[in-house]
Parts: sequence; C-alpha cells; structure tokens
Amino acid sequence: MSVSTGGRHVRRAKLRWPRAVGVIWLLSWLTACSRVATPADPQLVAQWLRTSLAFVRSERLGPPVATRTSAYSAIALYEGYAADSRSPLRSLAGQLNGLTALPQASGAVDGATVAAEAERLVADSLFRDGLPSTRRTIDSLATAQVSARELAGVQAAERDRSIEHGRALGRAILAWAATDSFFATRGRPYAIGDQREQWSNTANISQFVPQTLSGQSDFVQFANPNVHDDVERATSKSTFVNRPKPEGSTTLPSFNPIKPTEPYWGQLRTFVLSESDACAPPPPPQYSEAPGSAFWLMGRQFYDTVSALTPAQKAIALFWADNPVATGTPGFHWISVVNLMVARKQLTAEQAVETYALTSLAIADAFIGCWREKYRSNVVRPVTYVQRVFNKNFQTVIPTPPFPEFTSGHSVQSAAAVEILTALLGDTMSFIDSTQVDIGQPPRPFTSLHAALTEVAISRVYAGVHYFPAVVLGMQQGQCIGRTVRRKLVTRKAA
Repeated sequence: MSVSTGGRHVRRAKLRWPRAVGVIWLLSWLTACSRVATPADPQLVAQWLRTSLAFVRSERLGPPVATRTSAYSAIALYEGYAADSRSPLRSLAGQLNGLTALPQASGAVDGATVAAEAERLVADSLFRDGLPSTRRTIDSLATAQVSARELAGVQAAERDRSIEHGRALGRAILAWAATDSFFATRGRPYAIGDQREQWSNTANISQFVPQTLSGQSDFVQFANPNVHDDVERATSKSTFVNRPKPEGSTTLPSFNPIKPTEPYWGQLRTFVLSESDACAPPPPPQYSEAPGSAFWLMGRQFYDTVSALTPAQKAIALFWADNPVATGTPGFHWISVVNLMVARKQLTAEQAVETYALTSLAIADAFIGCWREKYRSNVVRPVTYVQRVFNKNFQTVIPTPPFPEFTSGHSVQSAAAVEILTALLGDTMSFIDSTQVDIGQPPRPFTSLHAALTEVAISRVYAGVHYFPAVVLGMQQGQCIGRTVRRKLVTRKAA
C-alpha cells in the first residue's frame, strides 16, 4: 500500500510537472508580449544632429545645400516618431508645401525604430554622392538605434513592422524632395554682371585654400592628372580630396568660393512659406558713390565701424564666421545649439525631434527667401565699395563670401531659428555655445537666445562682409519667416 501509494504520488508528480512547466512558459510568454518598450532616449535624436554636422563639414557643403539636407533629414526623423500612436506629435503631411500625404502604418509601431529606418533611407539618398565613410556611418547608426530599441523592449513583430513603415516613409519623403526644383538648378550657368553697381566675386585662391581643408582633405593640391587644372574647376572634389570621388557629382556640390554660390536657390520650393518672397524685405538703397547719398552714408558707416574694431569685436566676428568646411555653415551652427538644448532643457525624444524639425524648416525657408533677395538686388559687397570709394587697401576680418550682399544670410536664418527656439523652449535661460571649440574658438556665454541673435547679426558687420541695413532688415526678414513657420505648422495632436 505504502509502495503503491508512493507510486501513485510519484505518478501524480510526473503528471503535474509538465503542466507546471506549461503554466510558467505561458506566463512568461504573456509577460513578454505585454511588455511595453521604455520611452525613446532623446540622445537617439541628438546622435543624428551631431552626425549630420560632421557630414556637412567633411563633405564641405555650402550653406544652402546644407540646409536642404538638414530639413529633409529632420522631417524623416519627425515623421518616424509621429507614426507611433503613443506619440503626441502630429504628422506634417498636408501642412508642408507639396507633401499632401504619407503612408500609414499597418499596425502598432515604435516611433524611434521607424525614425531610424526612415532616416537611413533619406540621409543615404541625400548623401549618395558623398564619401564612402559618410554612407557607412548612416547605415551603422541606424542599425545601432534599431538594436537599442530592441534592448529597450521593442518586440520582433513590432520591430519588423516599424522597419517596413520607416522604409515606406523614407521613400515617400524622397519622392516629395525630388520635386522641389533642386535638380533643375544643377549645372545651370550664371554670368556675374559687369555693371559697377552689381556684385562681383572677390574670392581668390589664397582665400580658398584654408576653407578647403577638412577631415577628408589634409592638403590642397592644384595639379591632378585626373582633371584639367583651371580656375573654374580648381575647387572640385576630385581635385582637392585625398580620396577623389567620381567627377560630375550633382546632388552634393562642395562649397566653391571661386564660383557664385547657388544663384538659383531662391527658385526652390519653400517648405512652409507660400513663396520665397512671402517675407521679402524693403529694397536696399540705390547704388551711388556720391558723397552724402544714402548708399555712400551706408558705406561710410560700415567703413568707420570696421576700421575701429576692438579685439572683443574681432573675436565676435571670428566666432560667428561659420565658414563652410571649418565650422559647418551658419545653419548648422544653430542645429548645434538645438543639440545643446536637448540636454540643457532635458527634452524628451519627441520634444527633441520637434525642435529639430521646426528649426530646420525655418532655416531652410530662410535661405530660400534670403537667396531670392540676394540675386535679385545683387548689391555689391562692402570690400568692393570701400576699396573703390574710401580706401583701396581696406581688408576684411574674414574672406568675403561668394554671393551678393543683401540681405545677410546669417541674420535671416538666425532670426528664423531663434523665433522657433524661443517659442518651443522659452528665452529666459542662459547657455554656453561651445560649437567652435574644436577649431580653437573658446565657448561663448549668452544670457538668452535673443542675445545670441543680436551678436550674430552685428558680427557680420564686424567681419567686414555686410552693411548695417543688411543685418537689421535681415533679422526682420528672418523673424517673419520664423513666425510664419510657427503659425502655419501644428505639431501636436488635439488633446
């Protein structure tokens, strides 16, 4: 009996053991299926900001082209996060010019994973004529972010669905980008006017050399057996990069101070403005060399100011120079500030991508509007006027950029960026801008974003590249653009 009873107990235990294992397995499976991934780390957004700044430097992009890459990249990230049903963000489809609709997810998706995959496609296409290292970095960063979200709890099915949706978003954004007239402006000839009152390019080879050195080019070579050695092609990538790229690139042109910078940029489709002239400034003074005329007085005010610069004013000019290659362009100076604010203001990932997207869109439209005015009014640069009228030996603090003077691009895009940043983050906090530390410029403290705006605007006079009206009216133009972006775009879902 006892043996038999023991046997029954043993048999019952054997029957119960598999059942217990099944219950444990089922509970584990249900727990795993119901586990919600932790919110995305805002540094996932910040990583793309830092990486894009590195790309702009190493690829030696000019200011307008850099803003286009930033805008489309930011939209890809933003729409990725907005695709998550748990996100407070609202899609910009139907709000941006020409972007009538975007694909919808087929089920629940993880916003950060969607964003990484969408960014992989969009950034890779924008930089498809770039250096191999650029494209490898894009791919590896996207892969690393998808893996990070898996570790944060994103399950395989949601991951796969998110990747698929990210690819669909990326393809749709690229199709939309292809219709903005960028490609129609590639290779179009532009003849600089020969009238006395028209802008003429004063850049030369000696100014070009230091602006061409970068992380991908540690020397400047003027003779290359692979290309013709002439001034018109003296700054092409295949001439000056240690590891030459194929000749004939059209999608990612390097900054070239010997040629006019993007003379047809004002014809590109704007992102938010109804047209490039929507915030056009009043016209500049009519050209004149007559003493006492409005233009002469403008030139004299400039000359007297720059001739008496203090060391502190020269430091301001150099800090905000933002020459392509060296510092990553004026627009990306403010993208660097956005990156700073991610940690400074402890933003969530959604807040970070919202700030990045709106700032990038405002800057992109600012460059389109500003460039429209530059090549329409075609105002001569101060260095030309002062040497002609006041002092033939006059020299500027930094090289004069290769495009017309009015309005100031720094002022327009900075004012547009500050309008967005203050609307989203406020303007009561102080901050330290360390954007230029890696090129030897010490960090600069600012009491507010508007204090930084005032300084960047006046820096262009101190640098010797703009008259006073170009920076004053440029700030007004940029403020109008920033306010328009703020007013027209709704980024949050209804409560």
